[in-house]
Amino acid sequence: MTPPPFQSLLDSHAATVYRFLLAQVGPGDADDCWQETFLAALRAYPSVRDDNLRSWILTIAHNKAMDAHRGRRRRPTPVAELPDVPGRETAEPAGTGVWQLVRGLPEKQRASVVLRYANDLPYAEIGRIAGTSEAAARQNVRQGLQRLRREMTDE
Repeated sequence: MTPPPFQSLLDSHAATVYRFLLAQVGPGDADDCWQETFLAALRAYPSVRDDNLRSWILTIAHNKAMDAHRGRRRRPTPVAELPDVPGRETAEPAGTGVWQLVRGLPEKQRASVVLRYANDLPYAEIGRIAGTSEAAARQNVRQGLQRLRREMTDE
């Protein structure tokens, strides 16, 4: 298979990838992850052997989103004022929007829910992107939705 020019891949999938990343990592990191996704894709594009370029590019985006989540744990959290006594404060819950709650799901559930409902992908493709089976993708979506329902009714 000879892939089409990279610009046509970018034109076809830029919005899909951005929508996925926005739901996965939030507006603060979505732009950076989007750029990193397409830079990585550009580097790997000459050797791509995948027939389904949408799955291929979303797999790269999924990996970049996971990297962003892992990196977020290592970055310091900015605060307005430093407390007089060092210690852990209880943070107030972040926004109560649905996508804010989705970003709080475990990685596999978050990715599966976003790929299913923001990108309208079938379960087989979700499993392929997330590196799981179709059945595991269904399970992750189901568990993610159950958790979202619980969190939304508790509020």
